[in-house]
Amino acid sequence: MRIVIVEDEARIARRIERMARAFFGPELEQLTSCDSITQGLHALATTPPDLLLLDLNLNGNDGFGLLESVSAGAFHTIIISAHADKAITAFAHGVLDFVPKPFAEERLHQAFARVAATVKKQESGLKYLAVKKQGNIVLLDIQDLIYIKGAGIYTELHLRNGKKELHDKSLEKLEQLLPDSFERIHKSYIVPLPQAEKIIVHEGSSYQLLLKNGELLPIGRSRYKELRSKLL
Repeated sequence: MRIVIVEDEARIARRIERMARAFFGPELEQLTSCDSITQGLHALATTPPDLLLLDLNLNGNDGFGLLESVSAGAFHTIIISAHADKAITAFAHGVLDFVPKPFAEERLHQAFARVAATVKKQESGLKYLAVKKQGNIVLLDIQDLIYIKGAGIYTELHLRNGKKELHDKSLEKLEQLLPDSFERIHKSYIVPLPQAEKIIVHEGSSYQLLLKNGELLPIGRSRYKELRSKLL
């Protein structure tokens, strides 16, 4: 879970941060705190989060302006604001929850639980991967993937149109999120099984997977038998 907090009152921001760390525990990969719309936009563009925690009154600026400047659906949003009269407008912007100030720990935890449940449900039926492109968040349909290649803590998404996009989740994380039709064939590669043409066996017990587009990818020795059984 990656979280961005946009709150101009330092005391409240620290309280939200403390509660987020307590609730999400080891699931919390990154937490960024900002005190202005400008900082918030920069954080959203450089490190796309799973969750945005947003105040509506930011040094006199309207927090809705931030939501209107980013791609809808790229992350979940919880509004934490004293302006309860803006709840209807907030939900019209697609936010997941509205927590009125002052708030109790239990109420914010309830909102966190909604996020966790929603993310879990989405991950079980993952259809899109979000990538950052020219400062915007773009959703890529997983049906457009030919294969995924590990690139350190990032991954390269190789697409049907011949292009490739850099994604900010590791191969190990994507292996957990992608549906069963995606197979880890090597320490550095994940392939959607419908893209597989056949296994090529070489002398010395080395293996390659021929894709339908003609590309050849290595198959790890420890993964050969399982892959073969799934392609038969």
